[in-house]
Amino acid sequence: MTEFEKIYTVRWADLDPNIHMRHSAYTDYAAQVRLEYLAENGFTMAHLAKLAIGPILFREDTRFFKEVGLSEVIRVTAELAGINEDGSRWRIVHSIYKADERLAATVTVDGAWLDLRARKLTVPPVEMTAIMRQLAPHASYADIVRKSEEKA
Repeated sequence: MTEFEKIYTVRWADLDPNIHMRHSAYTDYAAQVRLEYLAENGFTMAHLAKLAIGPILFREDTRFFKEVGLSEVIRVTAELAGINEDGSRWRIVHSIYKADERLAATVTVDGAWLDLRARKLTVPPVEMTAIMRQLAPHASYADIVRKSEEKA
């Protein structure tokens, strides 16, 4: 299993009027980590465009613990919290740490893959599912079982 993380420096554009990182910047960094993970494993945005497939989110849950300010260095991780059998549905937990390793926030997303031509949910290539499964498992990991899979 692969532990995946990236280090970022908080920018002026990431701040809110209270001069700490705005709520939506946390989700922006989480999304960036997901896309960088895919790109570093061969699924760049250009490759996804050729496949006519893209990630979509059903749910995004952010929990805030510590303020993050301008020019602070943050570490953002991605861990797999769930995936269904064919890889079409997934859950990722992102932890955002301050430079002193205090947890600043968590961002949990539930997502799937969209066929960009048909505009319908789709099953990704098996190689993409394998890459998703290589993410380190989060402590809350549980297989995702859809209702139709339960009846089969």
